[in-house]
Amino acid sequence: MDSAFVIGGTRFIGRHLVAELLAHDYDVTIFNRGTHENPFADDDRVTHVAGDRTDDADLASAARESDYDAVFDMVAYQPREVRTATRVFDDADAYVYVSSGAAYGEEEMPKREGALQGRDEATALEPCTDEQAVDDSGETYGARKAEGDRALFAAAEERGVRAMSVRPCIVYGPDDYTERLDFWIDRVAEHDRVVVPGDGTNVWHRAYVEDVASALRVVAEEGTAGEAYNVGDRRLVTLEEMVDVIADCLGDAADAPDDAGDVEVVHASERELSVADLAGDDYVLYREYPHVLDTEKLAALGWEATPLREAMQRSVDDHLASDRDGSEYDPGRDDERALLDVLDTL
Repeated sequence: MDSAFVIGGTRFIGRHLVAELLAHDYDVTIFNRGTHENPFADDDRVTHVAGDRTDDADLASAARESDYDAVFDMVAYQPREVRTATRVFDDADAYVYVSSGAAYGEEEMPKREGALQGRDEATALEPCTDEQAVDDSGETYGARKAEGDRALFAAAEERGVRAMSVRPCIVYGPDDYTERLDFWIDRVAEHDRVVVPGDGTNVWHRAYVEDVASALRVVAEEGTAGEAYNVGDRRLVTLEEMVDVIADCLGDAADAPDDAGDVEVVHASERELSVADLAGDDYVLYREYPHVLDTEKLAALGWEATPLREAMQRSVDDHLASDRDGSEYDPGRDDERALLDVLDTL
């Protein structure tokens, strides 16, 4: 394969996917409305086609105008969009849908896609009602992604489309407009005491963005039709360990404040947090039950993950060069100070 059609392609994961494809000698067409800055505007290997992916006519017209071996669907948020795309691009050598670890409907560790080396056990997916399928709220995100997976499996089984799903967990890294990790980097950079809810051993599996991009390419080239592939860091860390890695990276960053990297982690139980009107759920990337994805199936295709320390250093360096601070996730520093004062008296 040497040509790709990327639905999306200018923001976070899509941006890194296009860079990954270019690094592997693909010619790339990106299809989107053009409402965000195109970082590839001056690259003659990248063609931009303007259109709305929710408009079936726009998508079909773009397909007719474009050359592609592989199609990467970065922004399918409703299952009907997957059904449409697998018909429009049924002639592609590969159609890869970006699903989500949120598609899993059971809390178990690890969450498995099934069908690796004869292993057929798989974690159940979220159910999706007709009403949820056309919703656009965060509460139905996992259900909609799961139904998109089911639509993809049907296209592969019933119509022979070489369609595959990639399920990332929480994605972090350079250019992350969600600013989830930025909140924690900013906390560690700006304060010498950082509150971590619980005992610090919470685990929410994360995936470095460049690894997600490479996973998408590898699945297009090597994956099996009708299969799903989890993607996430091969080494997991607890929330407290993540703070420690961030501190180490800030200590090595050229643009960090002089005292960055010197941080004390302060644990706070739910009862202690409540004294300052805080709760564990007020902290982004905190999750009471661990969320862990099995990534062995993807690794069996030859995919490799970036070492955690290296991935975090790139993320920290990018944060320091940006104006992102994750402040929208701030549970309230004044409340934290009040909590710290109480904890200091215990």
